[in-house]
Amino acid sequence: MLKQSLNLKLSQKLSPQQIQLMKMIQMPTQAFEQKLKQEIEENPALESGKEQEEAFEDNYDDYADEGNDSIEADDINIDEYLSDDDIPSYKLQANNYAADDEEKEVPYAGGISFHQSLINQLNTFSLGDEEYIIAEFLVGSINDNGYLRRDSIDIVDDLAFTQNIFVEEKKVDDVLYRVVQKLEPTGVGARDLKECLIIQLKSKPFTRSIALAIRMLELSFDAFVKKHYQKLLTKYEVSEEELKDAIKEISKLNPKPGGAVVGNSKIAAQVVPDFTIRISEGELELLLNSRNAPDLHVSREYNNMLKGYKEAKVKTKSQKDAVLFIKQKLDSAKWFIDAIKQRQQTLMLTMSTIMKMQKEYLLTGDEGKLKPMILKDVAEKIDMDISTVSRVANSKYCATPYGTKLVKEFFSESMKNDLGEDISTREIKSILKTVIDEENKKKPLTDDKLSSLLKDKGYLIARRTVAKYREQLDIPVARLRKEI
Repeated sequence: MLKQSLNLKLSQKLSPQQIQLMKMIQMPTQAFEQKLKQEIEENPALESGKEQEEAFEDNYDDYADEGNDSIEADDINIDEYLSDDDIPSYKLQANNYAADDEEKEVPYAGGISFHQSLINQLNTFSLGDEEYIIAEFLVGSINDNGYLRRDSIDIVDDLAFTQNIFVEEKKVDDVLYRVVQKLEPTGVGARDLKECLIIQLKSKPFTRSIALAIRMLELSFDAFVKKHYQKLLTKYEVSEEELKDAIKEISKLNPKPGGAVVGNSKIAAQVVPDFTIRISEGELELLLNSRNAPDLHVSREYNNMLKGYKEAKVKTKSQKDAVLFIKQKLDSAKWFIDAIKQRQQTLMLTMSTIMKMQKEYLLTGDEGKLKPMILKDVAEKIDMDISTVSRVANSKYCATPYGTKLVKEFFSESMKNDLGEDISTREIKSILKTVIDEENKKKPLTDDKLSSLLKDKGYLIARRTVAKYREQLDIPVARLRKEI
């Protein structure tokens, strides 16, 4: 049986040039500089620096149609282009490196990796060949935070299969406790947080506070974590002051000893802004990082090649092929220069609009004056697609009188207060944080109580919303904020 049906499908096709432009808009300054360098290296018709282009325009126009073979672009899946498998490194970190007009190089110590540091320390112990291999294998099983998350039996099996060493669990544990857990920084090689903290405490000079802290962790770790302080006071028959001193000693410890290594391979990166906003005579001034506005021009040498072909009386096939090659390179150079100009205009137009919408906040630095603003609001004002605004907001930094900020930090959703006015969720979070900072830490406020207090201040938000904002602010629940 035949069945007829009408199926409508809406598809969007973008040219390769449009896709390249979108990717250029998204690039932070350092990635843009790399793209610029690559383009100059690959296209001899493109040069940097100031140059007169009038002569080129005359010759190029005469041969704009010479050997013009049009190329039809294939259908393009935009998602594939915007989500390449080989993700550029600049997309993997909230980071860009371009400096302002005066480039400043910040030297970093080369250092050695965390694991290499541990292995180097093994040479300070007097170990037999077998013990050294076991210790080295244990160090290799320690994660970046400094913990050994594998059971001894698994280590025994791996040693047998990979190193042809047959030992018992007792031997592995002996090397772990006697050697690996004695390495620096103190606390590495622990199986869990409890053991990590105890190792660090036992390495300190003995005091009454240290002794109490060790006993609490060894015998009452759950009560300590849950901050059941009254139970601890009763069990150990100590005063509040003594318990405070013990807790203070524990608070000084490092729960992730692996992250404390100087020379760790994970080096903190610089963040240098793409934009700068200054206050000049009470008005805001927006500047684009100068490295986003390079001076480019087409090659005079290529212009002379066209001129020579124009003046030649006899035009051979090889000369025509050369002209076609030259034309393609010049087309590419002209497009790239135009794309850079469009990128600059898009960045400045987008950021200028954001600056005007958040003028009160940028003049004062008061987050309470940060207006509710979403991507759609900016996109409608500049008559651009929301995705374009998103590319600027999510990958660019802006230096302000109050610090360097990711552009997306100027955006926030809105809620209604008791007067029906739109207020920024950032403002609510700021007030929530202030309320929690000022609470009585002996009786911290529950989410229900926080919700009631905010309603009293005119912010009508439910308990679930308070919990969500509290988690976004990385603030623990009331029970874990409790102090003696």
